[in-house]
Formats: sequence, structure tokens, C-alpha cells
Amino acid sequence: MTDMTGQPAPDFTLPSTEGDVTLSALKGSKVVLFFYPRDDTSGCTKENEEFSALQSAFAEAGTRVYGISKDSLASHEKFMKKKSLTVPLLTDEESDVCEKFGVWAEKSMYGKTYMGIERSTFLIDAEGRIAREWRKVKVPGHAAEVLEAARAP
Repeated sequence: MTDMTGQPAPDFTLPSTEGDVTLSALKGSKVVLFFYPRDDTSGCTKENEEFSALQSAFAEAGTRVYGISKDSLASHEKFMKKKSLTVPLLTDEESDVCEKFGVWAEKSMYGKTYMGIERSTFLIDAEGRIAREWRKVKVPGHAAEVLEAARAP
């Protein structure tokens, strides 16, 4: 996937655990979108917990944070309740937004290839441009690194 840094972020409207979210309506704030493969799996749980733990620090940095996966809203709500998560989760069941951001990719496990979400994060500036992207994310410490980038002028 080509680097999207500096490009306008693809606009979308998706259902979330807090009602519909339209990216272009968030202009004026920085936005973090973190794409993760599945609710309630170990790496995805850890990533959601790290972003939830730093949510108030992101808010102080004028940044809104959203997690996105293909899981249903019912799955997201159950996941959030079970793990006490606070970051709103968006559902991209058709993977349209995943494709727009280039995170719907061929993956392999145990010798089998399949299509899935490549763990990726995008920091979008207040004007709606992609300020920074992280692809093939390793979870430990990632949310803190994204926070540092969000705090940068």
C-alpha cells in the first residue's frame, strides 16, 4: 500500500457504539483511527485497552480516537462491556472503509492465506489530512507513540 501521509483522509460514515460517525464532520479536531482485526482477541484487546487508558490524554491533545473492525455493533458493545473499554468502536462490516485506507489485505496463518484487516493506525490532522500512518502495528507501546504524534504541533 502506498503511503497516504499528506493526502486528504477518505471520508466515510459508519455506525459506532456512540451512533453514526462521519469523518468530515470531525474537522477541527485531530482524529486517530486504529484498524484492528477482531473483537476480544488478545492483541486487539491489548490495543483497545491501551487506547482506552490514554483516552483522556488524547482528549487533552484535542484528538478523538476511534477503533474500527468488521465486527458487528453487538460484538463491539459486548467487547467494550466485558473489557471496560471507553474508546468508541466503529463497524465496517462491508470493509469499504478498510479498503479506502488500504488496510484490507492478504494475510497468512498456518500456511493458509485469507483476507483480513492489517493492524494499522492513522492520525488525521484538524484539516482532514493524514498526518501520520502506522502499518503492521506491534501493539505494546503503540498507543503512547500515537499520543506523542498527536501532541506534536
